[in-house]
Amino acid sequence: MLKNFWYAVEFSDRVTTKPERHTVLGQYLVLYRTPKQGRLVALSDLCVHRGAALSGGTLKDDQIVCPYHGWEYDPDGTCTKIPANLPGRGIPKKARVDSYPVQEKYGFVWVFMGDLAEEDRPPMPVWPEFDDLVENGGKFRVVTGEFLWNANYERILENGCDIAHAPFVHAGRFGNPEMPQVPEYEVEHPDEWSAFATVDLHPPKPSGLWGKFGRLVGQDLKKRPPVTTSAGWMLPNMIKLHVRLPIGDMVIYDTNIPIDETHTLVKWVALRTFFTGKWADKDAVNRTMRIFYEDAAVVDKVRPELLPFDLGAELHIKSDVIAVEYRRRRQELAEKGWLLNEDDFITGDVPKRTATVIPSPARRENPELARAWVHKARGEHPTVAASRLMGADPDPAPEENK
Repeated sequence: MLKNFWYAVEFSDRVTTKPERHTVLGQYLVLYRTPKQGRLVALSDLCVHRGAALSGGTLKDDQIVCPYHGWEYDPDGTCTKIPANLPGRGIPKKARVDSYPVQEKYGFVWVFMGDLAEEDRPPMPVWPEFDDLVENGGKFRVVTGEFLWNANYERILENGCDIAHAPFVHAGRFGNPEMPQVPEYEVEHPDEWSAFATVDLHPPKPSGLWGKFGRLVGQDLKKRPPVTTSAGWMLPNMIKLHVRLPIGDMVIYDTNIPIDETHTLVKWVALRTFFTGKWADKDAVNRTMRIFYEDAAVVDKVRPELLPFDLGAELHIKSDVIAVEYRRRRQELAEKGWLLNEDDFITGDVPKRTATVIPSPARRENPELARAWVHKARGEHPTVAASRLMGADPDPAPEENK
């Protein structure tokens, strides 16, 4: 699982003044809006006192109150009140939790899961269709949904980019088992964080609403033209599918949220330029969900559950080029120290249980407080850890992270 990226973790309209827990990269987050200013907040859902879940607490003005001992934290994660303290007793510097950068875009709340300074962070992905929505006078109609997988998010990511699986997993829907060949393609790289493949596919005979529409316009269903389809990945965890149908465009974005290594919550957005009335929304949702169920029936049972790092551990052919590109890019990021590892976990003794705490930007931004954390910044870049072991003064922003 990759840290130091923006993760779309929840639909914007679901984040309110009621604190709610969300799990990303195995870490518990509490998301909420402050009552006074409506500020979005994403904190580690782990009180530094006794590990209680702040999401079980309440908001008092713009402070979140821990349900266990009433400790209050401001939106920056600093403890501002300890009720058990006698008058005049100060609050320890270590009384703080990680607060993560948060933004709203494309109808999602995005959280930056890492400690990089703003100028060093990978950009959010660009979803251009959101500048052209029906409700703003544009051409794209939107529906949304979510789906829970019992699979690793990287297996799901590769599945979404895999052109060759459609004739077998989605036979009769948009895969044609009579024409399973994948045309050769060049991988397109719009930037260093994404890759796409575009091919012409031969769709099967349509059914349902599509079939009725074909008969209505007199389309010869036995001679359907090829459909240009683009599929690709957008780091750290997203899939984009763009299907150019004769009647219009269909675009689906999946944000595959890693709950842990073998469970993934997908929050998806489907956009279309045809049948843009509300009457067609239910059919659009049902069709998208059927695709997920068909994929999950296969991907949930894939072994090994985790994507191998060794490229030779699984066989690759020409049609797998885009997946191989992802695996190579992941390896590059792992070498930079962006892969979540055992240093990001707090482990109990008996019985052995863990909590994930990914260092936030505040740990780098204020050198005076760099060591003033109960939950240590153990997940720092390996070059920093090594320099400390050698007694050197580490650069707070390693060159390879710039």
